[in-house]
Amino acid sequence: MPPVTGRGRSGEKTTSQPSRRSTFHETSGHPGHSNRPRPPPRRDRHRRRRPHPHPHPQGAKVHWIDKTTLAWPKNLGTPAHPHRLTHDRGSFALTPQPGGLSAQQRAKYPHLAGYDAFRVDANGQERTALTGRLVAETDGVATGVQIPGVLDDLYAAAATKAELGPRFRGGRPTLSVWAPTARRVALELDGRTVPMRRDAGSGVWSVTGARDWAAKPYRYAVTVWAPTVGKVVTNHVTDPYSTALTADSTHSLVVDLADPALAPEGWSRLRKPAAVPLRDAQIQELHIRDFSVADRTSAHPGRYLAFTDRSSAGMRHLRALAAAGTSYVHLLPAFDFGTVPERSADQATPDCDLAALPADSEHQQECVGKTAGRDAYNWGYDPLHYTVPEGSYASDPDGPRRTREFRQMVQGLAGAGLRTVMDVVYNHTVASGQDAKSVLDRIVPGYYQRLLDDGSVATSTCCANTAPEHAMMGKLVVDSVVTWAKEYKVDGFRFDLMGHHPKANILAVRKALDALTVDRDGVDGKAVVLYGEGWNFGEVANDARFVQATQKNMAGTGIATFADRSRDAIRGGGPFDEDPRVQGFASGLFTDPNGSPAGSPDEQRARLLHAQDLIKVGLTGHLADYRFTDSTGRDVRGADIDYNGSPAGYAAAPGDALAYADAHDNGSLYDALAYKLPPATPAAERARAQVLAMAAAALSQGPSLSQAGTDLLRSKSLDRNSYDSGDWFNAIHWDCADGNGFGRGLPPAADNRAKWPYARPLLADPALRPGCGPIRAASAYRDLLRIRTTEPAFRQATTADVQRTLSFPLSGAGETPGVVTMRLGNLVVVLNAAPREATQRIGALSGTDYALHPVQARGADPVVKAASYARESGTFTVPGRTVAVFRRG
Repeated sequence: MPPVTGRGRSGEKTTSQPSRRSTFHETSGHPGHSNRPRPPPRRDRHRRRRPHPHPHPQGAKVHWIDKTTLAWPKNLGTPAHPHRLTHDRGSFALTPQPGGLSAQQRAKYPHLAGYDAFRVDANGQERTALTGRLVAETDGVATGVQIPGVLDDLYAAAATKAELGPRFRGGRPTLSVWAPTARRVALELDGRTVPMRRDAGSGVWSVTGARDWAAKPYRYAVTVWAPTVGKVVTNHVTDPYSTALTADSTHSLVVDLADPALAPEGWSRLRKPAAVPLRDAQIQELHIRDFSVADRTSAHPGRYLAFTDRSSAGMRHLRALAAAGTSYVHLLPAFDFGTVPERSADQATPDCDLAALPADSEHQQECVGKTAGRDAYNWGYDPLHYTVPEGSYASDPDGPRRTREFRQMVQGLAGAGLRTVMDVVYNHTVASGQDAKSVLDRIVPGYYQRLLDDGSVATSTCCANTAPEHAMMGKLVVDSVVTWAKEYKVDGFRFDLMGHHPKANILAVRKALDALTVDRDGVDGKAVVLYGEGWNFGEVANDARFVQATQKNMAGTGIATFADRSRDAIRGGGPFDEDPRVQGFASGLFTDPNGSPAGSPDEQRARLLHAQDLIKVGLTGHLADYRFTDSTGRDVRGADIDYNGSPAGYAAAPGDALAYADAHDNGSLYDALAYKLPPATPAAERARAQVLAMAAAALSQGPSLSQAGTDLLRSKSLDRNSYDSGDWFNAIHWDCADGNGFGRGLPPAADNRAKWPYARPLLADPALRPGCGPIRAASAYRDLLRIRTTEPAFRQATTADVQRTLSFPLSGAGETPGVVTMRLGNLVVVLNAAPREATQRIGALSGTDYALHPVQARGADPVVKAASYARESGTFTVPGRTVAVFRRG
């Protein structure tokens, strides 16, 4: 998920909203297949012609939380006045319950704890009532009713055990869909309609077909009450559990993922690189299209198959990173998403000569913007079908070829020495209600999406939020992840906006994966890694509806969360600063001021020293209980260091926090440093600052992540939110002769216009467009990565191990601004962010032999080779903007 990180966003006090990162368009469906509802039977038409005897409901403010209980807002109507629940065939008596909801009910629905409670006497008619209009009435007030709670109470016990989607036994498929409120469900298969049978206990509709159903297109015709339009409709909907799709996702396909025809050669014998525990993982995050679309050496630009082009520049670079210690490639969303035309012929391209325009021009972004809604580009955080590969990355999106080619991609990465992580986005859908791209909500209206108090769909994630706290949405998350792990051999999952999931849901995913075995399932589920964005915001903030999967709550689970604390300290400021020039440790705060309004030198010094404390906490793995001396001389724990009102240290063990200096959103590292370093900083020095910033994350305990191309000074021309900015701003340039992407015009206005006055002079300055020398110099990061992954001291397992092995011997009131010195086992690591040489004397080490680490001594960076150690005094000397690792002799 894009920019839902940063200052004021993590911890318990955040209130800001994420920025919009996708645009949704009304569609009319695939030509020749109407999306309009079919006419209902005569009795329904007759009923709808009569004036409805009940008041028109306002929203849906009352909650039917279980079979016998209605939760009613205290301010809705007069308590003493009779209350009733009206449905299509009459009404149910409601009896006030003294004391409101029970303790158990309040614990399950904390956001409803203050509601009044009424007992519902439905006389066994609940299931029938739930298939139609429901109105809660009292004292002239009428409102709709939210029903997820009662649906779970009535159906979840059986439905969560059901096998949904297409399932094959003996070559014959059974198709099943959960639709408990539907009046009828029929299968539309290859031009004919087949009735389906409803299981009363689970609410699942099923039909078993013949072998010749295989590969046939299908949809479900679901006749259901749709509250958003106030009538019964028949929706023609694809399968939420689809395993394959036609182009542009108009129809599901009856496909068995175990079909040998879908397996590329060698798939069953695929040997992955050895599994790396999450606490040791070094992760490279990349977007499938960015990776190869501008790579002239790739035979399959922009496709899954680009990862099979072993001799391409991109694959050679990935192999070099793997050799240096990178263990995982994290793919931005590769499931079926709803914002890109999947056929190449339908994809628009800008019709301007973009390369001929000035580096600071507005015209590139204007031209790219005209086709943004119809081009081949989007980050993909717009889920349409969660468990089918996206078709636009396949050579042919119409059919199951995308399955085979996704598997070939996984094979290609494995052959390069890399395991595969998928970015998964179960916290929202591309659309809801009766929108043509709404799948879940047109099958069980009002269930899969999270509703606010008034019954509207929550959109705090920027899109239509889902509700994984509901049993069947939670089941969908678990089932989908298990399918990717088993059928596609995916080795890890990164959860977008994981804090919008219940902790229990993510732990259920972990449990289901742990049950997978090589003998039975073809994969070792325990080796699959999990991490995600543990941000705390929106309608679920502070555990308002359930215990969230946030940073503090996931500590100790072995499931990591992104750690924004050290990221902001390294870069400076936060992603949403009005002035992007706010400096930090790696960008010259106090040691190399950039002229922006930043307070007095004393204030800058104090801020820098606090940033160094945040970085120290980050180097420990963001451990809450790690004790050290802070920059004021106090004896503190990691949790005592403040990060915008929240504890900097929150992890229980290394591996709970994932360190990073940049990712796909909130601006690339090069662009952040372009704003923050003094404008006259030479390109070679910018490259050194970039390597130092990356190292501050990579040399921490626990996992770390970097954005693909960051070790090549990758720029997006200062675009802080490039989710829909096209290939022009996003493509990775593996050949340094093509530049690094900086100076490709002013970034798109929608998310960047306010920064244009700062961006324009930078983009116009040719000195900020690095040549091959600085770009190649950034490869010094690989030397530090190799040290990180080969030295055992970086792989501590517990807080106690870190406390015993790692220290900051010069931390305290007299520490050097701009320098962090860490002693780690037989290593001493000096991060000198200042532009000048620094000396660090550790008296306790005098007489002990240390030398520059052999990897750096024979490595890519000539400057670090000037670093020295004086044995007699225990003094380490390190050049400016340099990370030096010394090893005891």
